[in-house]
Amino acid sequence: MENFHKACLLCGSSEFHSLGKEYDHAYLVKCSSCGLVFGKRIPTEAELQLHYAKYTRDNSISPITIKRYEELLDQFEPYRKLNRILDIGCGDGHFLAVAKRKGWEVFGTEYTNEAVNVCREKGIQIHQGSIQNYVADQFDVITSFEVLEHINDGREHLSKINELLRNKGLFYFTTPNFNSMSRRVLGGKWNVIEYPEHLLYYTKPTISKILNDAGFSKISFKTTGFNMQRFKLSGGNAEHIGNTDETLRIAIEEKKLLQFAKQIINGILNTFRLGDTLKGFFIKS
Repeated sequence: MENFHKACLLCGSSEFHSLGKEYDHAYLVKCSSCGLVFGKRIPTEAELQLHYAKYTRDNSISPITIKRYEELLDQFEPYRKLNRILDIGCGDGHFLAVAKRKGWEVFGTEYTNEAVNVCREKGIQIHQGSIQNYVADQFDVITSFEVLEHINDGREHLSKINELLRNKGLFYFTTPNFNSMSRRVLGGKWNVIEYPEHLLYYTKPTISKILNDAGFSKISFKTTGFNMQRFKLSGGNAEHIGNTDETLRIAIEEKKLLQFAKQIINGILNTFRLGDTLKGFFIKS
């Protein structure tokens, strides 16, 4: 039996409309009041289990990604008081493994048994499923890398994150930007748009509102990045394209001129809110 949302997941309005046939495969609607885009259909537990069981576990990680994690953790240092960090939807635990090497006491959540076991082998304290098992005021920093779009009740989820942070603790997140250039060009073919993989599709205004309502204050908020690999795959060019993004990342790491060009491009994407990814630093008010 199919279940559907009867009210907006952000403002509670019952007035929302379809985005058109190209988005119907993900059941997308847009709230007429606040502009939130979300999947109207509510997936069953069986659908979710079947979908996430298909995830593959890959213990390899790019040296460049490790470097980015280390740089991000350096930005977290001013918030290190209790020395505890939680990564929601921590996958194979790559980020937390880097944090652990930097002396953090690390915690995580994941959905599948396999992911939980992989993380435990790395010495990560992990709960399966939701964040409800953690207690209030427990963490200096909570991270959420490409997870918020998977959560069916963003308001409740973000309010719980706020509760788990100590006073003035930091919440860092990344999530796809529905107003990105990629989505504008590809429309419903953008492979971020997938049911039941993604259920909420944020823009800078909608996620800012939901975070403010949950008790957060902005430190910084950017809209950056263009995933060439994802763009090509979304356009149907799946054959023989190689790992375009990793090749480009390596080239940028080696050449100052390309690093400068990347900064310019990201600056433009951020100014016009067209980047693929929303990246936010918010503190508990």
